[in-house]
Amino acid sequence: MSEVTVADVERAARRIAGRVRRTPVVEGPPGLVYKLEFLQHAGSFKARGAFNRILAAREAGEPGPAGVIAASGGNHGLAVAYAARALGVRAEIFVPEVTGPVKVGGLRDLGAHVTRTGAVYSDALLASRKRAAESGALEIHAYDHPHVIAGQGTLGAELLEQTGGVDTVLVAVGGGGLIGGVTLAVAGRAKVVAVEPRLCPTLHEALAAGRPVDVPVGGVAADALGATRLGELAFSIVRDRVESVLVEDDAIAEARRELWRTHRIAVEPAGATALAAVTAGAYTPAPGERVAVILCGANTDPATLLA
Repeated sequence: MSEVTVADVERAARRIAGRVRRTPVVEGPPGLVYKLEFLQHAGSFKARGAFNRILAAREAGEPGPAGVIAASGGNHGLAVAYAARALGVRAEIFVPEVTGPVKVGGLRDLGAHVTRTGAVYSDALLASRKRAAESGALEIHAYDHPHVIAGQGTLGAELLEQTGGVDTVLVAVGGGGLIGGVTLAVAGRAKVVAVEPRLCPTLHEALAAGRPVDVPVGGVAADALGATRLGELAFSIVRDRVESVLVEDDAIAEARRELWRTHRIAVEPAGATALAAVTAGAYTPAPGERVAVILCGANTDPATLLA
């Protein structure tokens, strides 16, 4: 399976039905709707892809006794750990040292074996792959796998059903799994705008270079949007289909505080990144344009909302 199609997203929706939450959509300021995906199991959209990957593998006779293994900035690992526990599968998760204690604690609470290693996600990925080769565990990549992308795409299909259609969807980008899946799901029915922190611009730089390239990673959203390179599959999907904007760390922090002040919504910095495009003026909706903002992750320390 070397590419992902709308049919794969539709199959994923059937496969994971009853396993994931149909997260609500609420009205924000005039012209905006919020998709509250931070209310998903394990606190982020990634539960969709994790369930789809494991269930599709189960259809093919996997995973075996060694279970599943994943590298993650935190949210993917939480999703894999949650899905594995729900399906009775052993999970081993590798995370970089920068991963926050809230996420590491959550992984352990879900019964996963956790290894902290390396400075960034790519270091954890290399370590996890070495361990997978030794143990025979099934690797669940955080974003660059067809079943993961198709699973994340169910969010886009669900959003269109709930809203009756929107003009534009704003999506935060890390490795590209979410934006790849959402782009497939809404193609021809809504514009997709990719939003990235200026300090983690994997898609922006890939579009400029015409291919995925390595980028330095840092800033407030690095623990969740910390991929150093966009996934090849995601790039093949989005390269001619999305707009790309960058936002500053200060704008992300302020969008996050604004969500708390006005809605009592507590999201992690990555979860507020898409909204920062509007609040900071990186993306200005046209008159009458209806924009959906995906609020994608809740795994944060609430005390930092007042910082």
